[in-house]
Amino acid sequence: MVSAEPEGATMDARDASDSLDRATDEFLAARPQLFGIAYRVLGSAAEAEDVLQETWVRWQNTDRSAVKEPAAFLTTIAARLAINVAQSARVRRESYVGPWLPEPVDTRHDPQLGAERAEALEMAVLLLLEKLNPVERAAYVLREAFDYPYKQVAEILETSEPNTRQLVSRARKHLSAERKEPVSPADHRRLLEVFLAAAQTGDMRVLENVLAADVVSYADGGGIRGASRIPVVGRLRVSKYLAAFAPRFWPPAETRWVEANGGPAVLVTAGGDPVALLSVDASEDGIRRIMWVMNPEKLAPYVTSLAA
Repeated sequence: MVSAEPEGATMDARDASDSLDRATDEFLAARPQLFGIAYRVLGSAAEAEDVLQETWVRWQNTDRSAVKEPAAFLTTIAARLAINVAQSARVRRESYVGPWLPEPVDTRHDPQLGAERAEALEMAVLLLLEKLNPVERAAYVLREAFDYPYKQVAEILETSEPNTRQLVSRARKHLSAERKEPVSPADHRRLLEVFLAAAQTGDMRVLENVLAADVVSYADGGGIRGASRIPVVGRLRVSKYLAAFAPRFWPPAETRWVEANGGPAVLVTAGGDPVALLSVDASEDGIRRIMWVMNPEKLAPYVTSLAA
């Protein structure tokens, strides 16, 4: 005896399958941009992935027949979720042990990380954006990196267009006040090379020559790995600090040039294990920010991505 499903049930199942396939394709097409938005707002690849997972769940449970522009709908969900996560993350980061730095990302295959422009992707810029409230951050990211019209940004943020313009303007002013015009990529690489050689040997003369007067060194160990728990500020203090730990830090270490957040960086390993990711922010005055990502929870995903 042969049994068969009713024809209507078979067609319904086929339609549901086709609908889910379309939903999957639409989500995957938007995914690079969704990740780029969430990462810039949060400064964390892990948290951005969580946002994307929740976006996908909500997309599956949405009446998609009523959605005219899937990409815009998905962007709205992801941006609002990222703002919510950033608001709760702000409280957690107040109790973070030592300086907090963004989680680095490998940008070799996507230099702009899903954006129209590579804006708000450098480690130093993400660090400065962290000082803004999450809504200001999202407005700046959507406008400056993804080139969304002010009207659409206002709709995503559920605010007025004039207020959106103010949010973006405040973010721009904050960044311009905190950061001088960066040097060219070639000069950036040269400065990092000179700095690395001087740091390895503890050469105070070269260090003082390459560092800006108001340089700040941030070491993010997350309380897991030994690192300075306060930023080191000023040319002389930073030079002395680097020279003091050079004899014990560098001899067992190996270095590898890599790309992180669209710029050159140095991966430091010891015995094959990652110890730190070093990057700098440089202007015509010299190196203004030195960033040591040493937290193993931030290093591990980045190192894994290098092997992909």
